[in-house]
Formats: sequence, C-alpha cells, structure tokens
Amino acid sequence: MTRFTAFMFAFVLWTAQAQAAELVASVDRTRLNSGETIELTLESNDVTQFGKPDLTPLEPLFEVRGTRQVNQLNTLGGDNRATTRWIVTLLPLQNGSVVIPSLKLGEIQSQPITVQVIQSETQETSNKLAPVFIDASLDQTSVYVQAQAILTLRIYHSVSLYDDSSLPPLQIPDARIEQLGESRTYEKDINGVRHGVIEMRYAIYPQHSGELIIPGQIFNAALVDAQPTQDAASPNPKSGKLMRVSSSEILLTVKAKPITYPADLPWLPARSLTLSESWNPEPEHVQAGDSLTRSLTVKAEGLASTQLPPLPGTEVSGLRRYPDQPVLGNQHSERGLVGSREDREALVPARSGSIELPSVEVVWWNTFEDHLEHSSLPARTLQVATNPSLMVDTPAGTSQLNATADGETLWRWKLSTLILACTTLLGFGLWWRARWQPAILRAAQTGPSPRTVLDDLKRACQANDSHATRQALDAWARQQPETLADMAARFVPLSDALDGLNGALYSETGQHWQGEELWRAIRAIPTAERVQDPVGDSGLPPLYPK
Repeated sequence: MTRFTAFMFAFVLWTAQAQAAELVASVDRTRLNSGETIELTLESNDVTQFGKPDLTPLEPLFEVRGTRQVNQLNTLGGDNRATTRWIVTLLPLQNGSVVIPSLKLGEIQSQPITVQVIQSETQETSNKLAPVFIDASLDQTSVYVQAQAILTLRIYHSVSLYDDSSLPPLQIPDARIEQLGESRTYEKDINGVRHGVIEMRYAIYPQHSGELIIPGQIFNAALVDAQPTQDAASPNPKSGKLMRVSSSEILLTVKAKPITYPADLPWLPARSLTLSESWNPEPEHVQAGDSLTRSLTVKAEGLASTQLPPLPGTEVSGLRRYPDQPVLGNQHSERGLVGSREDREALVPARSGSIELPSVEVVWWNTFEDHLEHSSLPARTLQVATNPSLMVDTPAGTSQLNATADGETLWRWKLSTLILACTTLLGFGLWWRARWQPAILRAAQTGPSPRTVLDDLKRACQANDSHATRQALDAWARQQPETLADMAARFVPLSDALDGLNGALYSETGQHWQGEELWRAIRAIPTAERVQDPVGDSGLPPLYPK
C-alpha cells in the first residue's frame, strides 16, 4: 500500500509539472506581404529543459533568417519565475495561408499558427533602388465621416541607418489620429536586395465630409558610411551621409452620413459591433433586497472608445438603480482600432414578484457591408423571491397595530418639532438680550506681557550679556508707543547707554561690557512713556483684593 501511494504521488507530481510546463508560440503579425519577414516567439517556463526548439519542421515553408535567445527572471508575489524566449526571424517561401507548424522542445510542443502572406505589388521597376525610400498607403480610398481609415507608412532601407533617424508625428487638419501600437521592424527582399523595413500604422478619423488630403511624410536619415576614411590627421571620424526622403500625398474621399440613418441617434460607423451583458451574481435566485451588478458592454471594430455613446440605464419600477463610472478601452488589431465601453450599474429589487427588463438596442452603420444595422439584447424577466430576513410577523389585528405605530411615530415627530421650536426661541431671546449689554473689549495679547519682557531685559543687563541684552531690548522696544531711536533722541542717558551696547556688540571689547548703565537708563525713562499692562490699565478693581 505504501508503494502504491508513493507511485500515485510521483505520478500526480509529474502530471502537475507537465501541465505547468508549456511552449507558447506567438507572432508579431498575422498578415504580411510576400518578401517580408515575421518574428516567431517561442516562450517556455520549464527550467528543466535545455537546448533550443527543433526548427526542422519550418524548412519546407520558411527560410530561417536568424534566431536569438532571451532569458528572464521575474518575481511575482514573492515567487521567482524563470522564462526563456527564442525569437526566430522567418521569411515565408510561398503566398496564401501558411501554417507555422507545431515545434517541440523536449517533451513539450507549441501550438500551430496560421499567417496570411499576400502577393505584393512591385515597389520599383528599375533595377537600382534608392538606398532609403518611404511608401504610404491607405486600406481604402473612401470612408464615411468619423469612420476609420488606416494609413500604413513603410520606410525601406538597404543600408544601415544611425539611431538619430526621425519621422515627425503625423498631423492632418480636420482629422483625429490614433497610432496603432509601436513601430514594427522586419526585412523584405526587393529585386533580390534585402531591405530593412520600419512600419508604422495610424487610424485616421475624418471629422468633415469632402476630400481629405494626407500630406507627404518626411523621413530624415543618416546613413552609416560603409567604408569610413582612415585619415589619421582627421580629428573626427567621417559622418554618415544625410538623406531626406518623403512620401507622396494621398487623397481620401470622405462621405457624409447617409440620409437613411436616424437623425436623433448618435452616428456610429463601424466595421462590426457587438453588444453583450453580464451579471454578478447571476439573477436566477435573486431575493428582494439583494444587490445585483449588471454590466452592458458594447465593442466596435473601427471606432475609438470615446466615440461610443452611453448605453441606456435600467429604469424599471421595482428596481433601485445605482450607476457606476463607465470603463473605456481600446485594443489594436490587424484591421485597426477596437473600442469598447462597459456601463455598470447596481440593481436592488425593492419587491418580490416578476420584474420586466426592457430590451437594449444600439443602432449603427455597417461600413463593411454599407447598410444600417441593429444590435440588441432581448428583454428578460427577473423572478424576485421574498426575502425571509425582511419579513415581520404580523398576527391578527395587524391594521390596528400599524395604526398605533403610525400614531406613535407622529407623536415623536410633534415632540421633536416642539423642542426644536423652544430652543430656537430661547437662542433668539439670549441673542436679543446680549445685543443690549455693554461690550467689554479686552486687549488681545499675542506675545509675552510687558512685565515678562522687562524682566528678561533686567536679567540680561545684570548678567552683562551684550547679545542677550540686545534681543531683550528689541522685544521691549516693540511694545513701546515710540521707537527705540525716538526714545534715545529724546533721552540722552539712554542714547549713551545704547552707544556703549553697540560698541560692545561690534568690537572686540564686547566681553567687558557692563549692563548696569543701560538698565538704569531704561528705569529712568518717565513712566508715562512706557506701555502699561493692559490688564492693569483697564480701571477694573482686582478680582481678589488683598
């Protein structure tokens, strides 16, 4: 029995490892022109596998241009996860639907992937092409207003370029522009010459009908010098040749909104549109008072999420509705932008029984088939059961009890209203009495009292501390009715004492300064010139007379 248990444990462990280990295959794009390369990425998280995947099954359909390996160590939730990627550059050898076969790495294998290879038109008929040129193309020459047109810019170069090559941002008047992902890089054979390709794609949404001119795009490049000069006398190496290439202008015809489209509905020109709903939890066993979250999601191919209107809310009798903020999102696909909008709302049934939810409908224009379409969700019925926790036992005489309860509630309201009225009248009476009383305004004291400041000045003078005396003197002077300079000009002993203090502060004899003279001068100032204690000058008798 012990051997059987150990065998089963080992088998389960082996099965778990086999399920966890996988070889995932992906490509950077699924549609490409003939002569262009694609990148196949194989990713494995099995650390027990060594070597690299067997690429032999690719030979009949693809030319393997290069392979590189990337090892990564990621930390997620305190766990370390090691992954290995193999990036394989492939050149399809035939057109049409080409299947990248399943590839093996030890005991694991990847899934097959189908790509579409389109026969491309000859870019240049001459035998000699420019080392760098740019091509611009639209997926269609005519679109409806506010519908999507995809502009593809491809920069071809048969020579190496420096990293400072630049392409200004795409700007088109009267059009909204969305870049579709990051730029792609791959290779393409043209007339037997291998070219590197930099591809950028943009979704263009014209805002007015008529003719829209897409201006030529200018690409500035610095070519790497294939044979640099070996001139020892030259202090700097020879720089690459500067090139400036541009694409041709493209005319896009923008059609107005069809007259058959309803004028009172938002204009939605899309290639496809889907409408879906989800519930959390599912409303099959809902009771009165339960909270349900309903999510309505509209997803449109060829429209941005900001172009999608809000979906109608569930305004139904018997349901309390609490809407949430919408969730907007955009995804990039081979055919452009896919916008989505999710409107969520919390629904709480206020009663038991059947509650009818109306159908939800979105009207849009199918730009692929060029006609009006309706996408809708069917109406549904919620069967709301009685919630036992919300029920109250009601014996015989329920109506009388309810009437008594209503009477008690009304009596409480009357009592609270009376108390509120009495307190209001009392407060008004106190205010009326207070406004006829004499106002006693006491001086606000924001700093130390004059007595405290004077004591600090006395201690500093008796300690013969010139710096502390100066600080205490400034504090005392701020509380006087006139400035220190005015008092010194009027009272000569104070002026002489201040000269002695200043001489001690700004000379080397400061340590021999004696503060008795300054203190006698301060005390000799007439009493009428000093600021009196505001409490003592109020004229009120002391609270506790001695």
